[in-house]
Amino acid sequence: MPNYRRAFVPGGCWFFTLNLLDRRQSLLIDHIDVLRSAVAATKRRFPFEIDAFVVMPDHLHAVWTLPPDDADFSMRWRLIKNRFARALPRTENLSPTRVV
Repeated sequence: MPNYRRAFVPGGCWFFTLNLLDRRQSLLIDHIDVLRSAVAATKRRFPFEIDAFVVMPDHLHAVWTLPPDDADFSMRWRLIKNRFARALPRTENLSPTRVV
C-alpha cells in the first residue's frame, strides 16, 4: 500500500483529482444525479465549501475549502465514494478479486 505524505491543515483549500478504476467507463456522467446526491449528503453531515467541481466521464476534479477547525478531507471522500458506489445499479461484472 502506498505511503502518502499529506499535510492536514485545518481550514485548508485542497485540489483533488479522482478517477474510476476502469477508465473506459462513464459512470460519473451516466449517474451524475447519484454523484450529486452523494456529495450533498456528505456536505450536509460534514460541511465544506466547493470552490470548483468538474466532472468528466471517467474522472473528476474538485477544489474544496474545509471549515477552520477541520482537516479531514479523506473521510469526506470516503463517504462520497461509498454513497455513490452503493447507489449504483448492480450491473458491473466484477473480477473474483473484487467480489466482497
